[in-house]
Amino acid sequence: MRRTVPDRPVGRLTDAWRTCVGTGRFDLALRRDHQDSLALVQRDIGFRHIRGHGLFSDGVGVHQPYEYRGERRVRHAFTYVDQVVDAYLERGVRPFVELGFMPSALAAGEQTVFWWRGNVTPPRSYPEWGDLVRATVAHLVDRYGLAEVRGWPIEVWNEPNLPDFWRDADQTAYHRLYEVSAHAVKDVDASLQVGGPAISPGADEWLAPFAEFVAARDVPVDFVSRHAYTSGPARHVPFGTHQTLAPAAELLEQFAAPRRHLAGTALADRPVHITEFNSSYRPDNPVHDTAFHAAYLAPVLAGGGDLVDSFSYWTFSDVFEEVGVPTAPLHGGFGLLAHRQLKKPTYHLYAFMARLGGEVLARGPDHLVTRHPDGRVAVLAWAPVDVTGRAAAPARHTLALSVPLGPPGTTSAFQLRSSVNEEAGNVRAAWREMGSPRSPHPRQLDALREAAEPARSHRALPVAGGRADVDLTLARHEVTLVELTPVVDETPPWDDGRLLDPTGEPAPTGAEPW
Repeated sequence: MRRTVPDRPVGRLTDAWRTCVGTGRFDLALRRDHQDSLALVQRDIGFRHIRGHGLFSDGVGVHQPYEYRGERRVRHAFTYVDQVVDAYLERGVRPFVELGFMPSALAAGEQTVFWWRGNVTPPRSYPEWGDLVRATVAHLVDRYGLAEVRGWPIEVWNEPNLPDFWRDADQTAYHRLYEVSAHAVKDVDASLQVGGPAISPGADEWLAPFAEFVAARDVPVDFVSRHAYTSGPARHVPFGTHQTLAPAAELLEQFAAPRRHLAGTALADRPVHITEFNSSYRPDNPVHDTAFHAAYLAPVLAGGGDLVDSFSYWTFSDVFEEVGVPTAPLHGGFGLLAHRQLKKPTYHLYAFMARLGGEVLARGPDHLVTRHPDGRVAVLAWAPVDVTGRAAAPARHTLALSVPLGPPGTTSAFQLRSSVNEEAGNVRAAWREMGSPRSPHPRQLDALREAAEPARSHRALPVAGGRADVDLTLARHEVTLVELTPVVDETPPWDDGRLLDPTGEPAPTGAEPW
């Protein structure tokens, strides 16, 4: 059955889906492969902010205590901070600042998380922690300007509801950390944005007490943050993880949760940022590398902006080391890009989103139709997925649309279609067919990069009465982008499409050269 897409827009497509993206730990941006990957992502997608852990971890070196004349003092050093932020800005992306983890010389304990040992204990001196936050924010303002840094959200810690990320998941201790941090930020300038509590899925019971605490203590909160994942318990295999997944609609339900839990509180009107989201919370789950994953997340990208102010994909690149140095280029990492800038199917989903128009003409369970200001129409379509695995997904999924296309008098459109599925644009499939080389040599990398590109096709599409019929057949786990551009025909009248003249006769008198 053909669906008639209305001519008038039904809404606007927000840029919540590309407001922010994750990066792993902060100092990875000192590496060439990280910077090369970010440059590619920014060219094709163009995120506005980037967020990662470990700004205050020892590897960045901000907190430098020393003793002079028997007195403990602290020097705040920003050598690496400046290099990282400069690299971000050169690539057109701004920090979404996360305050964490604890410098070891300031930490109240030795508990750490991740292969790179981020300390997750409270500060042994809250005044010294406040000084650290204040000095860092003041340095950013001094170096990059107040007008610039006012646009950088500053988030206090990461998932304090989990004992792995905050000692004993102590809510009272987190509230104190937040209070000291927020006031330190506002001491620099009252217009700077600060927020939290950056909780993980399943911890929404933290939201109301957080709102009550900040209201009772008059603590500033400019935004509320939460994370969203849909994977079940991890079943580990050597160098990998397998998990069940809830339907993608569960991600959208998680996006909506903060406003539901904060209704009637002092934070009810605050912006909501999902500062991490993905299917699996593990950086070694092969689902991240698949075409299935792109189709799974397509409805989330298409609809998430109606629920929150931003939702940040975790992460843009597999240059990432939470569970150690990866042992193969396609190892199930979070990234849109695998190592060596190999594009995964979900990368293309994001790149397709970047080519949509601002006006939303229609939405459905398997499509999103948009229009650009110049009249071009872009259709994002996807084959719905089954997360149960009980039956094979259908080999084909069809979609028929009648799309408005102007201006008046248009008789033809140029249709460009780009697709990824189990065969096209699927770098993991190509890598496995290649024998899963752990260290691909240059020729293999070139082949993988070619295999990672979407399948592309084009055709002339008739337009009648201001409408074009778009008939799509999608393969299993396919995501496709169809771009329709009205044609202004400038073909010379003597060009009938022939390359050779079978008569051998001269061209007609008066014919003009190309």
